[in-house]
Amino acid sequence: MGDYSSVSRLFKHRINVAAILCVLMVAGLFVRLAGLQIVEYAHFSVLSENNRIRVMALPPNRGLIYDRNGVILAENRPTFHLELIPEQIDDLEATLKALSKIVSLSERDVSQFRSSMRAHQPFESISLRTRLDDVEVARLAVNRHRFPGMDVSARLTRHYPQGESAVHTIGYVGRINEKEMQRIDQGNYRGTSHIGKIGLEQFYEDELHGTVGQQSVEVNAEGRIISVVDKVPPVAGNNLFLSLDIELQKVAEAALGDQYGSVVAMVPKTGEILALASTPTYDPNLFVHGISYAKYEELQTSEGKPLFNRVLYGQYPPGSTIKPFVGLAGLETRTVGVKEEVNCRGYYLLPGDKTERKYRDWKKTGHGHVDIEKAIVQSCDVYFYDLAHRMGIDRMHDFLAKFNFGEKTGIDLYGERSGLLPSSDWKAAVHRRVWYPGETLSAGIGQGYVLTTPLQLAVATATLANKGESVQPHLLKSIQSTETAETKAIEPKTGKFVLRNPAYWDVVHRAMRNVAHGARGTARGTGRGMSYEMAGKTGTSQVFGIAQDEEYDEETVARKLRDHGLFIAFAPVENPEIVVAVVVENGEHGSWMAPIAREVMDHYLMKTGSVNKAAAK
Repeated sequence: MGDYSSVSRLFKHRINVAAILCVLMVAGLFVRLAGLQIVEYAHFSVLSENNRIRVMALPPNRGLIYDRNGVILAENRPTFHLELIPEQIDDLEATLKALSKIVSLSERDVSQFRSSMRAHQPFESISLRTRLDDVEVARLAVNRHRFPGMDVSARLTRHYPQGESAVHTIGYVGRINEKEMQRIDQGNYRGTSHIGKIGLEQFYEDELHGTVGQQSVEVNAEGRIISVVDKVPPVAGNNLFLSLDIELQKVAEAALGDQYGSVVAMVPKTGEILALASTPTYDPNLFVHGISYAKYEELQTSEGKPLFNRVLYGQYPPGSTIKPFVGLAGLETRTVGVKEEVNCRGYYLLPGDKTERKYRDWKKTGHGHVDIEKAIVQSCDVYFYDLAHRMGIDRMHDFLAKFNFGEKTGIDLYGERSGLLPSSDWKAAVHRRVWYPGETLSAGIGQGYVLTTPLQLAVATATLANKGESVQPHLLKSIQSTETAETKAIEPKTGKFVLRNPAYWDVVHRAMRNVAHGARGTARGTGRGMSYEMAGKTGTSQVFGIAQDEEYDEETVARKLRDHGLFIAFAPVENPEIVVAVVVENGEHGSWMAPIAREVMDHYLMKTGSVNKAAAK
């Protein structure tokens, strides 16, 4: 019995302890449940919902770019992308290594991915490989379960169907880098991996990009989408219609051939750019998905500098193409009369210069007695030496500035250079030296400090063709909204200045007409057989100086040191519809550039019906 009582007490004690422990455990469970259900409800509700509901950015389709005739210049093509969400990957290095055994991953792919990681949030999907083929997509689909945070998505990728043509104008898109990520609206670029890098793609980025959308999707434990809970669709970027004529662009590029040069064609009355050719060119599609280091190095080190936009960045002495403007300045400032003549003996001596340095004319034997019209037609240097000396650099500067020399034109592209229109004040401020009379002579024939871009030459020629009405050049003709389908035309920006005698315009126009159609014009060969009349001016600009006792011999001079060839023109003379400026580096003679301008003009005027095809031939 004693043993029974002892065992009974021990048993009851154990039951009590067990009961107390059960009560404590149940109490703890209720406390924990209360904490989860009441105190921390909001926090765990969000976590739970995030495991089930994922918010995804819906990047907008990029707007399309067309030429003036509706030909597509920049489009979007569907491609498959391999994407990773870093936040959902435990071991990124192991994942990259394993994926490289399934699909081809270059060092550049991985490098760009790491760069994109620094520019994006960890929860955002980042592209690792683009342009996956069908076999690669199938391999990734089979192995999808092995890689949490990995997905294959179908996206629209930028493509340029015209290839190398007009690349300096249209530009291209590329992956967003860290610097760009700092300045863009990151909220609106969620899910977007590319941005305009150069050209119109960059200038009109805000118009082309569109507005990001988003959708809430229900996913399973493997991250696969089960259903769409909510969706706010993206708004596609606007479509751009350019003033550019891609057919004319190709004609200009073909006319330049393998030469290093540029052609600008524009409508003088509106400022619409018809062609903006810079050669050599390159394929913009190479840059969309990331160009290889070897190919980029090849483009950078190429002698022709294909990445260099000669139309906007190239600054050249205008040579004799500036003579019509200087002649007009002489008339307007009353420095010279219409019938006043200068005797050209093949050289000019600066009055009062005891050194008797000879400023030579391009024609050794001289041109004899010439007035302003003959001087422009025959491109007499001596006439313009004398005119520039009598007028002075500052009066010449003030008048030429009206034609936009020395200033940016305001075209809708980034990076345009301003050229240089010198004055005595400019030299004092920049070089801290006085202006010398001999420098005025050089400026009078478009040499010395004077620099222009091919675009500036075209704009100045347009103002001359319009008899003082200036226009701001532009490439965008209209914008089409993808939301409303409405099209908004771009209004030209114009200005005007008036001469004291409007007849002076006719004097210069007549002289430029005889450059191409006169018996002694420097471009008379090009003017033969035209069914319309062209007003033009040839120009040759020196790349290096020649001493007094030396002569320029093109056969012994290295190609890269030969003179540049230039030509400006507008047609038809009486009612100008097109202006063309041609600059060919080391092209030697402006008269050799005139056929390029004619080829462009013939094509355009035949297309618009101003001349017929048979007559132009």
